[in-house]
Amino acid sequence: MIYFDPDQLKSEKELIEKEMVAPGFWDDNQAAKAKSRRLDDIKKRLNFLENMEEKIEDAAVYLELAAEEDEASMEAEAVELLSQLEQGLDRLELKLRLNGEYDAHNAILSIHPGAGGTESQDWAEMLLRMYTRWAENNDYQVETLDFLPGEEAGIKSVTILITGDFAFGYLKSERGVHRLVRISPFDSSGRRHTSFASVEVLPEIDDDLEVDIDESDLKIATYRASGAGGQHVNKTDSAVRITHLPTGVIVQCQNERSQHKNKQTAMKILSARLLELKEEAQADRIDDLRSDHKEIAWGSQIRSYVFHPYSMIKDHRTDFEEGNVQKVMDGYLDEFIEAYLKDQIEG
Repeated sequence: MIYFDPDQLKSEKELIEKEMVAPGFWDDNQAAKAKSRRLDDIKKRLNFLENMEEKIEDAAVYLELAAEEDEASMEAEAVELLSQLEQGLDRLELKLRLNGEYDAHNAILSIHPGAGGTESQDWAEMLLRMYTRWAENNDYQVETLDFLPGEEAGIKSVTILITGDFAFGYLKSERGVHRLVRISPFDSSGRRHTSFASVEVLPEIDDDLEVDIDESDLKIATYRASGAGGQHVNKTDSAVRITHLPTGVIVQCQNERSQHKNKQTAMKILSARLLELKEEAQADRIDDLRSDHKEIAWGSQIRSYVFHPYSMIKDHRTDFEEGNVQKVMDGYLDEFIEAYLKDQIEG
């Protein structure tokens, strides 16, 4: 699909709008929501293109006036608009290159702390805040699918769904181990600690994509939800945990009041993880042939966040660095993400 072909987008927009006013459209609530999200994505793309066209036209007018009237302020306005246009086109070029099979999909992001108890669990919660802020900064929606709080602070695990245009395409750069170095707020002696947390990112799989899962291979358990859920938490056994016995993959969901809906969501996460395992197996065979397979082990961090004795966040894959750690922890990750994606494209 050409994601920014205006004629194609306008045609699809008109088609969806006709479907939405047709009788029975909302009978299938899940399909209707998917169509609605798709319409929102199309509108965002069309607005982006219209905004770029307006900037081009305005810059041309300012340059023409500057030439006619020798007005420096007009020239400065044109230069500013052209700078904004260049940045927008850079983002568009990057997005156009996100042509992986699932790049345009929503993202299922999970965070798991490493060894270290409260230290690592607090670090996992800091990462959750960072990704939530990143999503909000980019007008994405965030939904908590599963949340297991730490005993003293932080979280033992969390899974969130980030909904928006190319969410997976961007966030796939975040997969791996993240390392924190800081003076521990939990250490009365004020010593420096190193903590690890792993981030897993999967695409949300479309319902029409067939992933072969045998029901007899599943162990399904229900339990009472705990943590940041809502009023229904801890009142009913609505949470669902599914174990895929052949692979040992475990998924769980406690977001909804309905056990049935939680099972549907858990199955969707399971499908995404099994699909990833299948693709990794295929990639491993290719890597073996090329003799350059590298095992990604726990502790082989992709990024280090150093709060003490100096302030620096460094991505070890691209060598991109940022000295303003608070800015990054507030969700401004775009430069890290873009550096990684450009490195992958150029590599």
